[in-house]
Amino acid sequence: MANALKIGVAGLGTVGASLVRILQSRANALTVACGRPITVTAVSARDASKDRGILMDGIAWYADPVELANSADIDVFVELVGGAEGAAEMSVRAALARGLHVVTANKALLSRHGVELAKLAEEKGRLLNYEAAVAGGIPVIKTLRESLTGNNFSRIYGIMNGTCNYILTRMEREGLSFADCLKEAQRLGYAEADPSFDIEGNDTAHKLSILTTLAFGCEISADKIYLEGITNISTEDIHAAADLGYRIKLLGVAQKTESGIEQRVHPTMVPLDSVIAQVDGVTNAVALESDILGELLMVGPGAGGNATASAVLGDITDIAKSRPGAQEVPVLGRPAHLLEPYRQAEMQSHEGGYFIRLTVQDRTGVFASIATKMAENAISLESIVQHSKQPATPDRPQTIILVTHATMESAVRKAVGAIKGEGYLIGEPQVIRIERPKT
Repeated sequence: MANALKIGVAGLGTVGASLVRILQSRANALTVACGRPITVTAVSARDASKDRGILMDGIAWYADPVELANSADIDVFVELVGGAEGAAEMSVRAALARGLHVVTANKALLSRHGVELAKLAEEKGRLLNYEAAVAGGIPVIKTLRESLTGNNFSRIYGIMNGTCNYILTRMEREGLSFADCLKEAQRLGYAEADPSFDIEGNDTAHKLSILTTLAFGCEISADKIYLEGITNISTEDIHAAADLGYRIKLLGVAQKTESGIEQRVHPTMVPLDSVIAQVDGVTNAVALESDILGELLMVGPGAGGNATASAVLGDITDIAKSRPGAQEVPVLGRPAHLLEPYRQAEMQSHEGGYFIRLTVQDRTGVFASIATKMAENAISLESIVQHSKQPATPDRPQTIILVTHATMESAVRKAVGAIKGEGYLIGEPQVIRIERPKT
């Protein structure tokens, strides 16, 4: 039997502790599956005295993850520290420079430094695996890097943040406000004390940027993503969407066009009868559209200690099964030096159309004025209805819902701006894109 694969784990939070427990409790089964033992020989975390439910016999302790990467007797460095800079970046660079394989769950690190780290790993002939960085337990990275090689992708989209999906699900099912659902998500551990990274869409954007590179063979460009979170979504929007046959989800969408690649993260209305509309709670879903396969939708747990640890474990076992001297799978799907520069797509017509909610003063001519502003910007309306539940009175604001046919984002924004200038609008208008998935 081959020599044991020695693992160093930096970060013993929920995921790290879960990973070590699994490696220890299933050591015999993993040895049989991989043809060699997998042994945790070093760890790093802030508090050495904390009971994490793991056996520390024979495991070296390092207070500094960079020191672990530089000095520990290991073959694989597992980075679960988190963050795009600081200890996470320095320790991963140190491990690769030393000639170690690296496994990470750090989407922020990869979205910022992924191309540089891929080049370093490939120069050293080492693996840099990161299945857990995107969509938790869903094997979307392996699918793109290995299983679907040869497919030409046209679009990738999905629900990639469990916190946002949980909040939107609770708002719809129970009629709770965004603020109340966020508090509950924090209480249950689905949202951080500072939830802005999730609810403003940044977490989804980091994941989307990695998938974009794998699908389209371009350099990672997280700073070129249109970004809009869910903080402005109200129960009124959710109810109006349901009345129209839609459900609101926060989607990350990347698609290839003739002028380049478009990346966007924003609340989206999807048809109630579509598969992705049925993905609720903290579950994630990623859809891949390609010329050979067609559409593949992958659904599964997107977060949590066990789901993420399972993905990290899969990356480790891939390394354990790899043969010395064998050709390795490129980190980003193709050799890093062959990645094409990112070319941002020009603005184009959004085929799904738009949902627009306007709260207006109830007075004569408002409907006609709104329709005129839309027509002046060449926007064709599928429907325009008054959505208020109460009878109209001169002193009671009314809600008007518009659904457009395919049109330009710039035209919608210009028309809404013109409506704001008419003086009958109350509060800010709501604009949500509509997607019509194939499944």
